[in-house]
Amino acid sequence: MCGIVGYTGSRPATPLLIEGLRDLEYRGYDSAGVAVMSGKGDLEIVKRAGKIQRLDDALDGGERTSATTGIGHTRWATHGKPTDMNAHPHPGTNGHVVVVHNGIVENYAELRRELSECGVTFSSETDTETIAHLMERAMDRGLDLASALRETAARLEGSQAIVAISPSEPGVLAAARLGNAGGVVLGIGEGENFVASDLAAVIPHTRHVVFLADHQFARVTPGAFTITGTDGQPVGTIDERVVPIDPMSALKGNYPHFMLKEIMEQPEALSDTIQSLVSVEPPEIRLPDLGPAADQLTRVNRVVLIGMGTSLHAAMLGRYFVEKYAGIPAEIDNASEFRYRDAILDPGTLVVSVSQSGETVDVLEGMRVARDAGCLQVTICNTEGGQTTRVADGTVYTRAGLERGVASTKCFTAALVALYALALRLGEARGHLDQETIIERIRALVPLPEHVARILGAEQALARVARDLSQAQNMLFLGRGGAFPVAMEGALKMKEVSYIHAEGYAAGEMKHGPIALIDPGFPSVVIATRHALRNKIISNIEQLQARGGRVVALVTEGDNEIEELCDDCIELPPVDQTLEPILATIPLQCLAYRVAIIRGCDVDQPRNLAKTVTVE
Repeated sequence: MCGIVGYTGSRPATPLLIEGLRDLEYRGYDSAGVAVMSGKGDLEIVKRAGKIQRLDDALDGGERTSATTGIGHTRWATHGKPTDMNAHPHPGTNGHVVVVHNGIVENYAELRRELSECGVTFSSETDTETIAHLMERAMDRGLDLASALRETAARLEGSQAIVAISPSEPGVLAAARLGNAGGVVLGIGEGENFVASDLAAVIPHTRHVVFLADHQFARVTPGAFTITGTDGQPVGTIDERVVPIDPMSALKGNYPHFMLKEIMEQPEALSDTIQSLVSVEPPEIRLPDLGPAADQLTRVNRVVLIGMGTSLHAAMLGRYFVEKYAGIPAEIDNASEFRYRDAILDPGTLVVSVSQSGETVDVLEGMRVARDAGCLQVTICNTEGGQTTRVADGTVYTRAGLERGVASTKCFTAALVALYALALRLGEARGHLDQETIIERIRALVPLPEHVARILGAEQALARVARDLSQAQNMLFLGRGGAFPVAMEGALKMKEVSYIHAEGYAAGEMKHGPIALIDPGFPSVVIATRHALRNKIISNIEQLQARGGRVVALVTEGDNEIEELCDDCIELPPVDQTLEPILATIPLQCLAYRVAIIRGCDVDQPRNLAKTVTVE
């Protein structure tokens, strides 16, 4: 959720740090700060509550040419209010160490009490400051920066990502990843190096990266880096990779918001994902990153899919795919609940985790439960080298590219394609699908990007519907079968970005409570496409209309019967039954975006939300 960026090299550090922090804005934050250091060790710390612009203004544009090393941070408050004082970076008492930090120090109260008893005076309310004081005391005993970080890390409980600098070691960054607090990635340049919590802050400068694994530590200078374990010994193998992302993809281009840009990028994202996972000629399911899991799919007799938020809704639709094409029982679970209940798991259970970032803490903890039970694990992820990909036995990558908007759009639809491909591969491995069916299913995917492009081409036609819906305070989204998860996702998007209270329901549940809410001021969005149990959903629409409720329906082109029943209809092209929910998702994203813009909401950074949730 918080963002970290660090730089060491020969260029002015401050503008680079500000640029990196802006690249991380989408993660969500309530304050920001930087600490910069010259080659002589002169240190300056500037931090401000609020937006990065306040920080940039305080830095007068940041042209401090003598400072060539620094760290920056965007903070989401977990300990202490969002104030200048509580913003990162945090120095020790004497300024010998300065720290930025993601995660929660679960035993910070105990550490703070211990330090206070030793005479340490705290200047903030944060848990992070305990790290700075512990490191400073270690350095005062003669340890270097990297050794002080390793010693301090051994005393911290919980998951953390930490980067530190010290005036006594100009040009040096020390970094650590402890548990599942979030990523730490090194960006390897020429005569300069970067450290960040996310690729977004690195790829404008270099595509050569190294991801730190759990309980790995890095010492970074302009010309080199060293990665060690908890014992201080260099790790055996360093996996330096080239990330296939064009830095220009990080820009909004001609779009006013990242959310709209990413909605419009879905034809390309889906095409790239499809091409990476299947071959049409010869027809085959590739899934090139399944790794050891590929040979173990035959022993799977049950699938559990876990996720959070939008990823949970993708998992819900993934259950339909698995049961239909693999022919085995499947269930979905909210990862935050799965990790705490005594789930019945065994080696015959395949646990499929869905996480766009690969860093969601509840998903990672759920994967730990699955690992302890001996389950085979496959993760669906959009981030190369994300933590879930290093925990799972195999990965199905989506190729949606960087997603900056907090409300996920293209990563959701790409994840649905990945789950579809995984279900086909599982059905193939278990002998449930014959080759003819596999060929048919692969070919059904091919026109999907074109269908999505067609829907997006008519997106402006939603303006009037969005204008009417923008006046509502509450909304209901209804769907049946594969449309039910889409209704859930449509409601989530609406509430995330427009702040309208919206609920997604299985349409059969409507008469079991929600219908009591319906009146002329309570509109409903109903997914009534050809394969969404259409005849059943007609009855729901009639019941809504009988109570004066406004109805907006998603229908298949040419469905005049439903069009006559509804106040507004949004037409979708006819498509294969299994893939129909993916198409239905697109106009719901567009509606949420347009309604939010009309209401004057910040669609890229909705209040109280963060892109990646790395703490409970």
